[in-house]
Amino acid sequence: MGPDFALDDDQEAIVRLADEVLSDNDDTPERLWKSLGQAGLLGLSVPAELGGAGLGAMATGLLLTEIGRHAARVPAWSTLALGVLPVARWGTPEQQRDLLPRVLAGQVLTAAPGEPVTATEDWRLTGTCHEVPDADRAYRVLVPTNRGVALVDPAHATLSRTPTSAGTDEFSLRLTEVAGEPLAGADLRRYAVAGACALGDGALAGALRMTADHVRDRHQFGRPLATFQAVAQQIADVYIASRTMHLAALAAIWSDADLWTAAYWLCSEAPPALRTCHHLHGGLGLAADYPLHRHTALIRDLVRHLQRLGALDVHRPE
Repeated sequence: MGPDFALDDDQEAIVRLADEVLSDNDDTPERLWKSLGQAGLLGLSVPAELGGAGLGAMATGLLLTEIGRHAARVPAWSTLALGVLPVARWGTPEQQRDLLPRVLAGQVLTAAPGEPVTATEDWRLTGTCHEVPDADRAYRVLVPTNRGVALVDPAHATLSRTPTSAGTDEFSLRLTEVAGEPLAGADLRRYAVAGACALGDGALAGALRMTADHVRDRHQFGRPLATFQAVAQQIADVYIASRTMHLAALAAIWSDADLWTAAYWLCSEAPPALRTCHHLHGGLGLAADYPLHRHTALIRDLVRHLQRLGALDVHRPE
């Protein structure tokens, strides 16, 4: 028998609380991030002895899904999936005490889950990391090297801003003999992929909900759009893509065996589903300030990251 993905009472409470906090559309990203911290949601995977809830990766995945559902522009993927989860699993007690309480206070962690840089025997790092989210405000960056993952202070790196679809902050980090602290045994790709799939799951679900509301309420020729057969068929296709993405994302958080299946589904099926959502909105779907564009831009950026990690490779990466 496979895993039971039905949410327990604690997980249901996480989803409700996250939706309540994220529903304040008037909040700036900075205030929203602070509100998530004040609600205790940033510490879901932080050990209880350090002030968190100690609920693990599944709880964080549920939070990421809700953040994606609202397409909130907060440093969630960078801090929670790229930072907190690897440190909570592989960090030494000293590293956890240094890093994780800072997240509870609203500070940012991030990582460069791409190609490794070079590290000497005394952990001096040289090379360039590309497409690193939120590096300009991160306390530490987790950097893959030829000797394993290292923690780096971004203040000692040269940062160059790079563009994104969603307008969020990403950077290239140039390291020249920068001191690193080893994070022994860490696997950045594991949580990078699972976290991206959880966030993308929510982004697609939010786009579906927005589109379903539109075709239900919008009338043409005296009838709701949803009553036209062609519209009903297209929204049904998006529903199937979204529900499959949800199951795949939950399975990816649960087990490494399903990780790349979820990544492939997000990269191959979410973008055309979003195009259908825009099409069903008609001219409104072309308006740059319409909220649906936030969901599309978020998924484009997640797909870009997953493609760099090998999500569309024929064979699952080693």
